[in-house]
Amino acid sequence: MKTRSDIRNIAIVAHVDHGKTTLVDAMLVQAGIFRDPSQAGERIMDINPIERERGITILSKNTGIQWGKVKINIVDTPGHADFSGEVERVVQMVNGVLLLVDAAEGPLPQTRFVVKKALEQDLPVVLVINKIDRRDARPQEVLDEVISLFIDIGCQDHQLDFPVLYTNARAGTATRDLSVPGKNLDPLIQAIMDHIPEPPGNTDSPFQMLVSNIDHNEYVGRIAIGRVFQGSVHPGDSIIRIRKKESTSHRVIKLLEFLGLERRELLEARAGDIIAVCGIEGVNIGDTLADPKNPEEIHAVTVGEPTISVEFQVNTSPFAGRDGKYLTSRHLKDRLEKELESNVALRVKETDSPDTFVVSGRGELHLSVLIETMRREGYEVAISKPQVILLEKDGKKLEPVEYLVIDVHEQYAGAVIEILGRRRASMLNMLVIGSERRLEYLIPTRALFGLRGEILTLSRGTALINHSYYEHQPFVGEIPKRGIGVLISSDTGLSTSYAMDNLKQRGIYFIHPQTEVYEGMIVGRSATDKDLTINVSKTKHLTNMRSARADEAIELPPPELMTLEKGLEFIEDDELIEVTPKSIRLRKRILNEDARRSARLAVIKQE
Repeated sequence: MKTRSDIRNIAIVAHVDHGKTTLVDAMLVQAGIFRDPSQAGERIMDINPIERERGITILSKNTGIQWGKVKINIVDTPGHADFSGEVERVVQMVNGVLLLVDAAEGPLPQTRFVVKKALEQDLPVVLVINKIDRRDARPQEVLDEVISLFIDIGCQDHQLDFPVLYTNARAGTATRDLSVPGKNLDPLIQAIMDHIPEPPGNTDSPFQMLVSNIDHNEYVGRIAIGRVFQGSVHPGDSIIRIRKKESTSHRVIKLLEFLGLERRELLEARAGDIIAVCGIEGVNIGDTLADPKNPEEIHAVTVGEPTISVEFQVNTSPFAGRDGKYLTSRHLKDRLEKELESNVALRVKETDSPDTFVVSGRGELHLSVLIETMRREGYEVAISKPQVILLEKDGKKLEPVEYLVIDVHEQYAGAVIEILGRRRASMLNMLVIGSERRLEYLIPTRALFGLRGEILTLSRGTALINHSYYEHQPFVGEIPKRGIGVLISSDTGLSTSYAMDNLKQRGIYFIHPQTEVYEGMIVGRSATDKDLTINVSKTKHLTNMRSARADEAIELPPPELMTLEKGLEFIEDDELIEVTPKSIRLRKRILNEDARRSARLAVIKQE
């Protein structure tokens, strides 16, 4: 079989925050893409504003470097388990992976997921143990843990024969021997040359390419990104787009290759190249582009199904329409359908109500990033409590289960184990790492809702919590719900310090004084397990009598400001999150207190 000795196609995969994007930065600098070495470590590839704010990679991205006579095409992938669909779709684009593992943290849940996907496709692995400069680095132990992980997943014998590099991505150094300090990334590049196979390069066969990613340009429309499996293609060529045996004819407008952060025009792309093709209207991820005379479809890797869903509803609060530009169900439907074109792990289903859509994804973060993106684009929407997606098999009800890893100081470990026990989690392992305890569990996905906040509060913010989808298992029964009630505004108006000071014993506020509130809006968490309706907009009556406290400044404790992620974990079934470009508010589904009481009585009568 012919191969392309002048090309290597690799994906960089790892758990979140183990240094993928920083390593790509360093490779770009040392390949001469950027002349200023100070640019290394600035996460050049994370150009999405949400990615830069959160410090995580959300979308997989293509780049490339020229190293001598060899072009190395690189796919930078997300590390968070909720964006694992981005990893699944690129494994067919590459011929090998760089697996990054933190020298202190070791393999974590997403590491397990990406390794499993790579081994299923029999992709060779180059192991990169990163951050060896950390004070708590333990590279040799981490290597043993990675080998154990490979064996646990069920790898073949030849897959254990992988090279190991030790790197400091921020400094741009790599070495194969810990006793020999690295000077640059040359050892890593050499390992890629030696161990990542050359891509098949049969240019005599008919053109065939699998679309693994989608981009958009206002001038040329949709752009198909993927690897040419065989043959060659030129600008102006006629090609066929195939999807599930249905095909449409198109003409290639332009071909582009990736080099650094640029896209350079090509006059020809051949088997083995990773390219962008312009001019294919209606193209989607998983489509095959092929020669019209030999339209043969490539089988795409199946992306795993979603595990949780939320309802997207038209915003019906009294403040609807104040901030946003896109308010109607038609706006919501069009935007969600557009998202489906590139977000392969997302599903959208219409309901009996024209104003409500059920949106399913891989996790809370997966969905919250979509919601945050939409609010920044000017959408207003109401979001329900996340629900897990159940399956039926052989008459049994199955629910998604997550592999959970918690690193917590030993003094909090007992309390964390108690919390997990109440949530029906089953312990797999407990490791001692210095003064830390690493707790490994299998836990129902629905038991994760609210868990992060509870554990971080207990551990004073020191616990590290990571999880990823494991499998569907038999439904384990009821899990305790939120143990506290909420404070609900009884009136519409402006919250006052006077009213909030008089009611501060009732709970913890989510709002500041002088915040606009409406009837049915949730303004805090109750000090009891019951919901309380309070008037936070009450003003002080003016009299001629002076109080002993008249001149005292009212001091309120700082509010617990509610973010989108915290809100998704906090709300219950009868509550919604109102999301607008300027505000995140929690509210009851039924705003009027009398109507809520009538609804509760109706439910009791039915039971």
